[in-house]
Amino acid sequence: MAIECPPRAEGVVPMPDSHPRRPSWIALLLLWLAGNGLRLTILAVPPVLATIRDDLRLSATEVGLLSSIPPAMFAIAALAGSLLVAHVGVRVAMVGGLALVAAGSALRGISPNYIALLATTIVMSAGVALMQPIMPTAVRQWLPARIGLGTALYTNGLLVGEILAVLLTIPVVLPLVGGSWRLSLVAWSVPIAIVALIVYALAPPSSSPQGATDVTAPRKWMPDWHEGQVWRLGGLFLCINAIYFSANAFLPIYLASKGRPDLIGSALLALNLGQLPASFLLLAVAGSLERRAWPYVASGVVSLVSIAGIALMVGPYTVVWAAILGFSDAAALILGLTLPPLLCHPDDVARTSAGTFVLSYGGAVLIALLAGAVWDITRAPALAFVPLALCALALTAISGSMWRNHELR
Repeated sequence: MAIECPPRAEGVVPMPDSHPRRPSWIALLLLWLAGNGLRLTILAVPPVLATIRDDLRLSATEVGLLSSIPPAMFAIAALAGSLLVAHVGVRVAMVGGLALVAAGSALRGISPNYIALLATTIVMSAGVALMQPIMPTAVRQWLPARIGLGTALYTNGLLVGEILAVLLTIPVVLPLVGGSWRLSLVAWSVPIAIVALIVYALAPPSSSPQGATDVTAPRKWMPDWHEGQVWRLGGLFLCINAIYFSANAFLPIYLASKGRPDLIGSALLALNLGQLPASFLLLAVAGSLERRAWPYVASGVVSLVSIAGIALMVGPYTVVWAAILGFSDAAALILGLTLPPLLCHPDDVARTSAGTFVLSYGGAVLIALLAGAVWDITRAPALAFVPLALCALALTAISGSMWRNHELR
């Protein structure tokens, strides 16, 4: 069966193969910096989530709702990112997304109550959502001959952003802002604003002889929902994202419920720091693993074992299992992000990516809410990890389906 990529749009100006007026190292640097903006402000919350819960007197379901807003907005606003790329080009769309992330994060810090925190988190998450389809399109336009490297690098930036937030919030940022979780969220908005200015100043220009900005941007922005490939990619990313976001949301309050709040910082750090070795490894070998099915199967199996370890072995081993889970999930994420640029025509990367993110993050929201509801209904905290275990199993099944459709080999 042939690979199902959306057909090339008629009348679209072909994309240039390179931007000779900018060295490729600048494009790589910008991708890495922008990648930081995808998670830095989101992962600033888990280290202070127990404090937020106590301060605002939240239930487990309310914690799940707060934590599900980012993936929900990734689903709702992903199409807007594709639309922006189509109309204003990669650079302007990327700067706009980063600016919205910075503004939303700062506004979260002045939220007086839970409703305001939800609203400002929506604003911040919308900015990140805009970035989701922009990044693979930027890789395809800026580094058409180095898709694997470009994807691995911006994902490395994404993971570094996660780690910096988890690593520095409690020991560095909170003491600097007098222990205020609100001011800590404001503080994390500053580096995002700086990155937006750097991208605006240094983003590779269009190679158009007229000098117009990104005139080669794709004109079609709506995903083709009739294509099975969009749904398979969406299912693949749903499993990966649901495991990651729900683990970050429920690990802190799960450990607190088990009388081990002392493990929260180290477990969250391990979960996110464990992703970094996978990222550095794939910087070297991503090209040889492109479109291979077995890494996704391996990730599903390892994630399943790790989730069971986290739920059933609370104690020093929790940190080990969290690190292994972070490694396996990150490896699948990085390789998965190479698929839209590899499988589809350059003109269709943004809209196919947007459709994938709509499906995957929408599903991740439902998983997070389901996990919280299971906890509240059963009063058995460990059962909140069952939906995550099912996602790990589904990851192996979906990768098998993509192998049968010749999208993976």
